[in-house]
Amino acid sequence: MKMETNSYVVLLIVYMLVLICRIEGSNNGTISAVIAFGDSILDTGNNNNLKTMSKCNYMPYGRDFPGGLPTGRFGNGKVFSDLMAEGLGVKELLPAYLDPNLQDEDLPTGVCFASGGTGFDPITSGIQNVIPPSQQLDNFKEYLSRLQNCVGKDRADEIIANAQFLISFGNNDLAITYFGTHLRLTQDIPAYTSQLVSMASTFVNDIYALGARRIGFLGTLPLGCLPSATGRLMCLENVNEAAQLFNSKLSSEMTNLNQNLNGAKIFYIDVYTPLLEIIRDPPKSGFLVANVGCCCQGLMSCPLPETNVFWDYGHPSEKAYKIIISQLLQNSASNFS
Repeated sequence: MKMETNSYVVLLIVYMLVLICRIEGSNNGTISAVIAFGDSILDTGNNNNLKTMSKCNYMPYGRDFPGGLPTGRFGNGKVFSDLMAEGLGVKELLPAYLDPNLQDEDLPTGVCFASGGTGFDPITSGIQNVIPPSQQLDNFKEYLSRLQNCVGKDRADEIIANAQFLISFGNNDLAITYFGTHLRLTQDIPAYTSQLVSMASTFVNDIYALGARRIGFLGTLPLGCLPSATGRLMCLENVNEAAQLFNSKLSSEMTNLNQNLNGAKIFYIDVYTPLLEIIRDPPKSGFLVANVGCCCQGLMSCPLPETNVFWDYGHPSEKAYKIIISQLLQNSASNFS
């Protein structure tokens, strides 16, 4: 009798978990989930347990995050992926897939695989010992298996087909690998950006083959204007020109993929232009400082982050992200419908 009771309890627990997953997997809107790949613009904490210097799970990072917690997000509060998930009406926060506290009920509405410091060039992820795109794809395949176990294969396929995928690679390839190493002496920027865009195309094809249909690929930031590039009033134009060249090629390739991958909605997300506009005229958006990060790798307390466009050496503040995303969802609403 005791064994039968125990078996009944186990079955009841399994049933309840499946029920929770199915409830969480339902969505009244057209977008079922948000799933993110890429770098620190989207990373919500996947680097926390890596042996890398590219992590920020310590104060004052997260000082404006709910609860004031340093979660591994590269900012003072929510980052781009969180705010997109919230703006699309999916959920308030996008959990890191490698978060040990991730629950099964989190899976149907999406997770984040991004890793701060990474890029398409193998040198990029190797420099900082972070998660390369290939490993992010492997983690996604594992996630798909977990999702199917949670909600069943048919429902899992439906969730993935209606999920909004966000991708951000290229920032570190250009800012760190190309301009920060000897690579710029041996390879010209037109060839390197074409190589990166080819890798971007392969990555999109890979996730398309795994069921992704709604895919938004972020261009790079205006890298020559980041506090890491200049603490002066002038941006580094050669770095910005490289970013613009990459973004132009990336935009064209996303248009090409959208036309050639059946049933897909693939588009380029311009974050370069709106951020550059804020940098050029900070007071118009309610900022005072655009060329210096409010916080630098946890060495400053940063009492008023809302006055700075950038939180640290290379990441916009939550306020700046909110402005960019508000414009994005307003001006490009058709991409997310």
